[in-house]
Amino acid sequence: MMSNGASFPVAEIGAALHSNGAGTDCVNNDYVLDIYPLNHYYFGSKDAVPFKEETLADRVSRMKLNYDSRGLRTSVQGVILVELFKHPHLLLLQLRNSIFKLPGGRLRPGESDIECLKRKLLSKLAVVGDGREPDWEVGECIGMWWQPDFESLLYPYLPPNVKRPKECIKLFLVKLPESEKFIVPKNQKLLAVPLCQLHENHKTYGPIISGVPQLLSKFSFNIVDY
Repeated sequence: MMSNGASFPVAEIGAALHSNGAGTDCVNNDYVLDIYPLNHYYFGSKDAVPFKEETLADRVSRMKLNYDSRGLRTSVQGVILVELFKHPHLLLLQLRNSIFKLPGGRLRPGESDIECLKRKLLSKLAVVGDGREPDWEVGECIGMWWQPDFESLLYPYLPPNVKRPKECIKLFLVKLPESEKFIVPKNQKLLAVPLCQLHENHKTYGPIISGVPQLLSKFSFNIVDY
């Protein structure tokens, strides 16, 4: 059964189809990425989190104040893949009906990229305070985006004429274990979206998410199912 290009609310899929476990050969094994079928994972919910209601002007004003006090804003986001219908799917958080995000957030002062991403993954995709740390492996940084000023578009590179960028967003590959629990707020959805649906779909997913398939082009995907 092939994917028809639709995204799948993972909490509603239940028993997703198993793949046949076929791997993909790659000349360089360093770029072979093991991914596991969606039905290896458990999906549940936790208390809802409030949405921040603000206009674009409010957001710009907030960013200016933060920049004046903290300088460059650095954020990290996790690229998490699973297999469904023998295709790699990216896990995305959906807020309201049309806002899609990679899990992650802004660094605290003195915090490393990996420390921040692990903290954010725990707060957004797991249960905080249950005494168990999810077994997620934060891998390499596969891409960086820059915001030259408070109201400009994001760039996948730092323009040479920009001396004081306002934000840097780093994307890290997150490797999942064979099984894990994902617990998300009740007022959000965790979607598994096929890479083919994301590719250059800026209008729906924005430049960062729609650019993920290209960032992953150096990898071959090995579907592990046993």
